[in-house]
Amino acid sequence: MSLPDLNLLVTLDVLLEEGSVARAARRLRLSPSAMSRALARLREATGDPLLVRAGRGLVPTPRALDLRGQVGPLVEQAQAALRPATALDLSRLDRVFTLRASDGFVETFGAELVTRLARAAPGARLRFMAKPDRDAASLRDGTVDLETGVIGRETGPELRVQALFRDRFIGVVREGHPLAGGRLTVQDYADAAHVAVTRARPDKGPIDGALAALGLERRIAAYVAGYAGALAVARGSDLVATVSARHTAVLRAGMAGFTLPFDVPAVTVSLLWHPRLEADPAHRWLRGIVREVCGGDQDSLAESVRSVHS
Repeated sequence: MSLPDLNLLVTLDVLLEEGSVARAARRLRLSPSAMSRALARLREATGDPLLVRAGRGLVPTPRALDLRGQVGPLVEQAQAALRPATALDLSRLDRVFTLRASDGFVETFGAELVTRLARAAPGARLRFMAKPDRDAASLRDGTVDLETGVIGRETGPELRVQALFRDRFIGVVREGHPLAGGRLTVQDYADAAHVAVTRARPDKGPIDGALAALGLERRIAAYVAGYAGALAVARGSDLVATVSARHTAVLRAGMAGFTLPFDVPAVTVSLLWHPRLEADPAHRWLRGIVREVCGGDQDSLAESVRSVHS
């Protein structure tokens, strides 16, 4: 099936406005013969004469009158779509942004993000979506505008990513726990009962990998899906929760935290989005807000935006 020549819409719009082949030709900077050929093509495409002779001039047919109300707005919309984006007016921004993140991220940064958005753009709203997995489908299909997390093998290679901050793992126990205070050895840590965080199945993560390198294995008594659940269990029991420090600053209030007595690599938490939103002015503004709110201790995180796995 052949596609219609959409340039004819502009020609038809001018012809219907001018009601004259000669005037339309001058306006479009075409020769009268070229305009006559264009009118012939329009008549063939629409199956209607459109403009017919009446004395010394041309008058529109009923079909032409009907088209006149449709063609003008279509041409205006097309011209607007092809213009460069106008400057972002935050005072008039009316948009809901969806941010997919862990509970810990929302607990730590959510209030400040909402406050900053409301202050700069009263009509903008932020919708937080839970992150039960690392599937990037919601970024691809537009369900989600932004996502935060640690880059892994599951991350789509086409996504855009920028580092936000580094986070380290710490141990957390209830106040009064035997491990709260005092010197703690790696053997003490391994011998304690633990609540472990796992999204799907009990995989060996960085904590267990670091212990295995020392010939040790921790005793896991319970598995939960996220840091909030791990801290809730640890708060009401003698289990040890090992969580990322910055993500859980609010969640672990009133609990005792301690530095792990062995080395575990820090993780880099990043901001992810789909390339189609790269140049969107409102989305660019939102990314800047998230970076500012999360950028407390950036150290070596002044990384440029790049493609994942590039």
